[in-house]
Amino acid sequence: MDSAGQDINLNSPNKGLLSDSMTDVPVDTGVAARTPAVEGLTEAEEEELRAELTKVEEEIVTLRQVLAAKERHCGELKRRLGLSTLGGLKQNLSRSWHDVQVSNAYVKTSEKLGEWNEKVTQSDLYKKTQETLSQAGQKTSAALSTVGSAISRKLGDMRNSATFKSFEDRVGTIKSKVVGDRENGSDSLPSSAGSGDKPLSDPAPF
Repeated sequence: MDSAGQDINLNSPNKGLLSDSMTDVPVDTGVAARTPAVEGLTEAEEEELRAELTKVEEEIVTLRQVLAAKERHCGELKRRLGLSTLGGLKQNLSRSWHDVQVSNAYVKTSEKLGEWNEKVTQSDLYKKTQETLSQAGQKTSAALSTVGSAISRKLGDMRNSATFKSFEDRVGTIKSKVVGDRENGSDSLPSSAGSGDKPLSDPAPF
């Protein structure tokens, strides 16, 4: 009797082993149905999408080649017309800035900033800060005006003082003497006190 028969024999000590070993036999994968790569798509739909993706990628490559050829042709035309690269750059920047200004994002941002500015200017904190700065400016102007008035008053007091008048009189006397001597034909300053009109003596011989 073979081993299979021995396992089936009810009197065999190995009874029941055959049924347990059969549960570990792997299932043939070729029999199971093929699972699609993407859930919810059939195999035909997947193949159709892959074909369309390949076609779109080829069109992108073709469009890039056409765009590069157009750019080269455009550069050649600009060169023949004498248009500089800087002028073209300025034109492109101007056009880009205009596109940004008319874009929805820019318009919405401008409106939002306007609303924030209105809220800030209408807030109590902004008003108090503005009032504080205004008061500080007024106090500074008043302080500067007071300092200027004090300086002017001090200068006036100095001009009216006896010392300043004496100094002014001396300056006037010296000026009168200098002007008088020049009118009399003398180029030299007046002689020192005590010399009078005496002529200078000849130097003593050695």
